[in-house]
Amino acid sequence: MKMLLDSRSLFTSDEETRKFLIAFGIKFSIFILFIFCSLILGKLFPQALHKIVMRFSSQKIFKTYENLVNSLEGIIRIIVTLILISFCLYFIQEYPGFHSFLKFFLDLSIAVSIAVFISRLFRNFLRVYGIELVRKVGLEVDELLLVFETIANVIIGFVVAVAFAQSQNVNLIGLVAGLGIGGIAVAFAAQKTLEQVFGTIVIYLDRPYVPGEYIRVHLSSQGILFARVEAIGLRSTKLRTLAKSTLVIVPNSVMSSADIENVTRGKKVMVLLYLDFPRSLDKPEQALLEKVIKESTNSLFGIDPNSTKIHLFDHEDSPGVRARVSFFIFGSNENSIDFRKRLLELANDSISKKLLSYGIEFTMQEPTLYLESPVPI
Repeated sequence: MKMLLDSRSLFTSDEETRKFLIAFGIKFSIFILFIFCSLILGKLFPQALHKIVMRFSSQKIFKTYENLVNSLEGIIRIIVTLILISFCLYFIQEYPGFHSFLKFFLDLSIAVSIAVFISRLFRNFLRVYGIELVRKVGLEVDELLLVFETIANVIIGFVVAVAFAQSQNVNLIGLVAGLGIGGIAVAFAAQKTLEQVFGTIVIYLDRPYVPGEYIRVHLSSQGILFARVEAIGLRSTKLRTLAKSTLVIVPNSVMSSADIENVTRGKKVMVLLYLDFPRSLDKPEQALLEKVIKESTNSLFGIDPNSTKIHLFDHEDSPGVRARVSFFIFGSNENSIDFRKRLLELANDSISKKLLSYGIEFTMQEPTLYLESPVPI
């Protein structure tokens, strides 16, 4: 009798397991199907949004959309896809362990993607409208705008981190306070070690140099050292001197506070702008052209005022003359170069308006050519 009961319970257990596996397989299949649909919808969303804005908005709003959002279609696609996938988690909520694991990483990915989107949107706003707004209020545009962009990115990252922590029921304030108290105790016990660690963090975040670049660094123990960066370790930076080919190992805490001249990144960008005039220009008009161009470019930050050159020559395909205008932009990083290119676009607009106001007709060739060249050592 006992054996009969055991066999019945065994059959019942097998039947429940089979039903569980069938139900799990069905829900998991539906989950995968909806993920596939989310990927397709996320990929199509930016194009659909572009068409909707173009069809139902005014020309001014559509132009603003193109200036600010059009270049961010990739990150929009990622955000929409992740949000749609998060809705698909509804089909597996009966499995709390698996559901919680996926939900955490999905929420984290969505938070990071939104932070990147807001940061790039703000950068586009500064490039397109910020420079012009600053100049309209009579202020000088310089690298402070880039510093403001960096501060804004830090604020965006902090707000998104706090929002994500709150969504995960993490007491971020208590955690930061606890880390602060513990950090004070650790700081007294391992001050030298922390100096090395923080120096390494500063170097990796600021990126004043990377392996393979040539730098000129001012060290109190060695004087001025011209060397090639061999490697950046957790504690120190290895420099290969050019004169003796010896290896100099400098603590990262020293490198983070030293005066560093990055020779490899020294570069200038030559800008070539072509203006076509339907007729020949007499001497006063040529002098006026040179005056307008130099006034519009010499006051711009980051542009070498002595490098502006204007060359007039006969146009090959049509009567009249062509003017080739060359500028030089100096910059240390890609953001700086992009920032100054935007300033040059505003200078081009200023040149156009001034020449037209003097009755000198012309056409400006597009695109303006940017040629990168290294700064001689």
